[in-house]
Amino acid sequence: MLHLKEAVIVEGKYDKIKLSSIVDAVIIPTNGFTVFKDRETLEIIRYFAAKTGIIILTDSDAAGFKIRSFLKGAIKNGKITNVYVPDIFGKEKRKAAPSKEGKLGVEGIEKEIILEAFRKAGITADDKEELTDPITRLDLYECGFSGGKNSSEKRRKLLAELELPELLTAKGMTDILNTLMTRQEFYALAEKINNGGE
Repeated sequence: MLHLKEAVIVEGKYDKIKLSSIVDAVIIPTNGFTVFKDRETLEIIRYFAAKTGIIILTDSDAAGFKIRSFLKGAIKNGKITNVYVPDIFGKEKRKAAPSKEGKLGVEGIEKEIILEAFRKAGITADDKEELTDPITRLDLYECGFSGGKNSSEKRRKLLAELELPELLTAKGMTDILNTLMTRQEFYALAEKINNGGE
């Protein structure tokens, strides 16, 4: 397992599933071209680019390069590392037919080839600590940041305190919070915000 501090950007959920067995990192799918209009996902990607850096691992077809190009133009601050998988022709097991260009996507590439692609990009393991007690969406709910009275206002205050984009939903916040603080630190901050900043 390759431990990475950077967030890894992939195209779809099957790429995310494949990669989660290879790397220990925050993995964000663009859901294909949906990212072009999905402001929340784009804000999350921009956040990680600025804070930890991002690694873009899209398919080696025209669509994959179009997504890379879009992200490069959309991210003004931060570090972007591109990892390229080779052109391998074939068909993913779950698909009835090969893609338009006949190339395998990230989900269909062998683990060793993906790891070699990371090595070629100069990416090696990071001594990232395992999260033994991560912040969850239930924690957000229990602290009043989702699903309750004034939760959107409290969430806005939390995001402002952490200098995070206000467009983030409760769902989008958990990955980011886990890169910033421990669960105990989160509860201490939540208490401060819920007591009016005292």
